[in-house]
Amino acid sequence: MSVIAANLQAVHRRIAAAAQQAGRVAADVTLLAVSKTFPADAVRAAFDAGQRAFGENYVQEGADKIGQLADLRDAISWHFIGPLQSNKTRVVAERFDWVHAVDRLRIAERLSAQRPAGLPPLQVCLQVNISGETSKSGVTPAEVPALARAVAALPGLRLRGLMAIPEPAADAAAQRRPFAAMRALLETLRAQGLDVDTLSMGMSADMEAAIAEGATLVRIGTAIFGGRDHGRAPQASATHG
Repeated sequence: MSVIAANLQAVHRRIAAAAQQAGRVAADVTLLAVSKTFPADAVRAAFDAGQRAFGENYVQEGADKIGQLADLRDAISWHFIGPLQSNKTRVVAERFDWVHAVDRLRIAERLSAQRPAGLPPLQVCLQVNISGETSKSGVTPAEVPALARAVAALPGLRLRGLMAIPEPAADAAAQRRPFAAMRALLETLRAQGLDVDTLSMGMSADMEAAIAEGATLVRIGTAIFGGRDHGRAPQASATHG
């Protein structure tokens, strides 16, 4: 068994234990393997071990990897999880299946207009700056409902839910507070009639707290692929897991 395969098994055990502790079913939590800065061979090794959803933070690196793994394209769900600039939306709209970090209507409008007609709708999450950090992207909680309604109305997109990267916290109770706020936000959107089902939250260090508060997708990188050489990517990002 490869190291990546063993790591995946360990992560799945953590997810199962956290789900059981929360009275949830492990199958309701999707594992997104964050493969940024790791080569296509590492993705292939994870695929061979059963992993099917992969997250990338950098547009060109992700697009290149998708191309290198073209033989697996129909079996892999590719998620773009990094900050997205207006001049990079076309590549993401054309190549990826999900976008997790939409935080401006203009970005959503470009993704909608640039999504090829022959592809299924692009699955979209809104990024919420749930901890109010000036260094992080994302809309404020108060801005979520209006943006959600606007994005949900765009053709070519399907609004799935919310994503957040809370400020790191030392203990489980502190970790859970922002995740609980995210769950409340999603419930607010549902109460307003929006068909949303996804909470993309939780990484290697806090996935248990996220699952306890209703995460449906956890973004895990380090615990699967190991430490990163950030010199191989444009810049470090807090979305890696």
